[in-house]
Amino acid sequence: MNSIRTPEARFNDLPDFGYTPRYIDDLDGYAGLRAAYIDERSSDIDGRETFLCLHGQPTWSFLYRKMIPVFLGKDSRVVAPDFFGFGRSDKLTNESDYSFHFHRDFILRLVERLDLKNITLVVQDWGGLIGLTLPIEPNFRRRLSRLIVMNTTIAVGTPPSEGFLAWRAYCKATPDLPVGKIIKRGTPFLTDAEVAAYDAPFPGSEYKAGPRAFPQLVMTDGSMQGVRESIEAVRFWSDQWDGPSFMAVGAADPVLGSAPMAELRKVIKGCPPPLIIPEGGHFLQEWGVPIARAALAHFQQADLSSRTSFTS
Repeated sequence: MNSIRTPEARFNDLPDFGYTPRYIDDLDGYAGLRAAYIDERSSDIDGRETFLCLHGQPTWSFLYRKMIPVFLGKDSRVVAPDFFGFGRSDKLTNESDYSFHFHRDFILRLVERLDLKNITLVVQDWGGLIGLTLPIEPNFRRRLSRLIVMNTTIAVGTPPSEGFLAWRAYCKATPDLPVGKIIKRGTPFLTDAEVAAYDAPFPGSEYKAGPRAFPQLVMTDGSMQGVRESIEAVRFWSDQWDGPSFMAVGAADPVLGSAPMAELRKVIKGCPPPLIIPEGGHFLQEWGVPIARAALAHFQQADLSSRTSFTS
């Protein structure tokens, strides 16, 4: 696999994202490829809650900058990796080198290496297409405690919407995807510095094979890689999941808005009514402060109800 690395200078002066990046280049199956992730801790308390924040396309861990401080206020740990092809992680230059299993196995190996426990899984977009399949693996399942889910889906090989097909075709036909402009289109309040931060990982079109590849990998027919895991994931969330969940929906998302999220809610056992952000677009973490606060309040209430029920 041919790969390139974004110059570190591209990440100077990131707004509200002064976290120290961590790197790992010897994961089993990924030796020689350098992955980046944020690993922030509000204390050294053992057994702390760990928020595992998975981004989607064409973003990177910068997307979680508004939620991370809220999560850290809970005396917790936050881990936010950059998928290969995104953020500070190395970029494979051939689109064909990216696959569902390539991305999914990376997250599984990273979780094992960091020995993450008591995980609150936080997902959106491809972070959900991948992240929601992780609990079918017993080693991940025993680490999982809670779920925060935003504007995503579980793709089981069914035909996509016309809106998604248009997005897939656009990405395929646009080698030099205007990443920052794409994100600002649905999040018009972004500053120029924030748009530049989304563009930072991609100095040129040769760095953008990952963003171009992701839409082509969405499982839209039954023969595609990832369908089996996704079908198993539906069974897990419907039948086996018994932890607290929180859903937030950006209603202004034209592809993964209210209707698709209502279908996903039916799959997640015990998922309460979602927090609807009427003006929220696809990149819902940009509205992340009230979402993170509401999720923590919900989990606190769920914990209190569980303790009250146990002692009754």
